[in-house]
Amino acid sequence: MSRITPANLVASRGGRYASELGIELDAPDAGERFKWFLAAVLYGTRISESLASRTWRKFSARGVLTPGRILATGWDGLVAILDAGGYVRYDYKTATKLLEACDALMRDYGGNLDVLHDAAADPRDLENRLKALGKGIGDTTVGIFLRELRGIWSRAEPPLSPLALAAANALGYLQPPVHDADRALAQLQQVWAADGQPASAFAEFEAALMREGLRLRRRAMRRRTA
Repeated sequence: MSRITPANLVASRGGRYASELGIELDAPDAGERFKWFLAAVLYGTRISESLASRTWRKFSARGVLTPGRILATGWDGLVAILDAGGYVRYDYKTATKLLEACDALMRDYGGNLDVLHDAAADPRDLENRLKALGKGIGDTTVGIFLRELRGIWSRAEPPLSPLALAAANALGYLQPPVHDADRALAQLQQVWAADGQPASAFAEFEAALMREGLRLRRRAMRRRTA
């Protein structure tokens, strides 16, 4: 077992990314879930975490945080916000992706992601409905989005990220090391519970493992290029 308790890992590495952005995922207002969906779209591209966060804050500063506001802002306006955040490499593609997804969300679910969730028959149907919002909404974006809603949305049960799995093995939370994601997820949930933490907050631990996994990957890449 790791010498670092799950709660201490969350304290040292950080928990949900949404909380860092000031998003209250468990609030009654479904708009908070959409704010995180917007962030997940930004994080889901091959771009740095800090740049994606900065770009989300540009959307926040301009009050463009609802499907209606995104549609009203239009393609040119969205590109301008993305560029202001430094999201230049993927600005055109992301603006198009956001418009398509918001148009589908408004048309099919009244602009409410909670309605989309409630319409889903099971976790896999939920993932498919999210991906059906637009061709640019893929597994990576959906995984980022749903991981932080685990314990909040009843059907949010995405697979454990390979980064989180690698970190859990490296830190010794899984003894002996586990390489099957489903089995690892179940064991990590038990580790979290054994630390006296509520099941509804497991996503905090999962996010901390993601952060540690990213740190380990960056360190490995530096070693390869040294």
